[in-house]
Amino acid sequence: MEEIRDHEEDYLLDKKYECTVCANKFTSRSIKSARVRMIGTDDILRQQFEQLDTHKYDVVVCPRCGYATVSKFFGTISDRLKPLIKEKIAPQFNYEEPAGAYSYNDAIRRYKIALTNIALTKGKDSEKAYLCLKLAWVMEGKEECLNPEAANYADQKERCDMDLKGAIKLARDSFIAARAGEEFPIAGMDENTLDYLISALSVRLEDYNTASKLLSNIITSRGVNPRLKDKARDLMGIVKKNFQEEAEE
Repeated sequence: MEEIRDHEEDYLLDKKYECTVCANKFTSRSIKSARVRMIGTDDILRQQFEQLDTHKYDVVVCPRCGYATVSKFFGTISDRLKPLIKEKIAPQFNYEEPAGAYSYNDAIRRYKIALTNIALTKGKDSEKAYLCLKLAWVMEGKEECLNPEAANYADQKERCDMDLKGAIKLARDSFIAARAGEEFPIAGMDENTLDYLISALSVRLEDYNTASKLLSNIITSRGVNPRLKDKARDLMGIVKKNFQEEAEE
């Protein structure tokens, strides 16, 4: 499977932006959303689409100053934070918008630039968590596109596994911090959805104790969306199986 699908360009357009930090006018690749069809959602809530991986295109980067964030928040930076971007990122920033469809490596770099912005401006834990989660989704997509027939496949997969686990841990820990210190909704999620997501990320990290506690609350609580409760039960099955295997060892 190729990293960029041959027809991916058919679902992209150049969207115009004006940077609110440096007033630079530029274009960034965006999705023709009406033309893509979602085919499913995985355990860590990654939406999957039939035509292409839309998550590769969700970060907007100003190529002049380095201001970057997910597209729906681009332009919302406060006036007090703009000087930090100009002073700390812009002077050494060197970036060109990729031509054509983004590769997974292009997308990963863009997410890391956005995370640098969050770290520099001391953004909320939920903002960091959301970016790390979406970075994990992109890394997962990259791993799925590796060629098993390639001579260096084992090395590539090992690196992808390590990078993916690192992004998942950052997302999980940041969501836990956000849950403790911020009001709901957090990253657009209510308490039960966030607890499910933290549980799913914890299972990926083999932290079954954290997952078990949160899943138990979801399963026994009233008023939880039935589909979410079903997903929680499925995840709890994985947790219980692991506990059983540990007890038999």
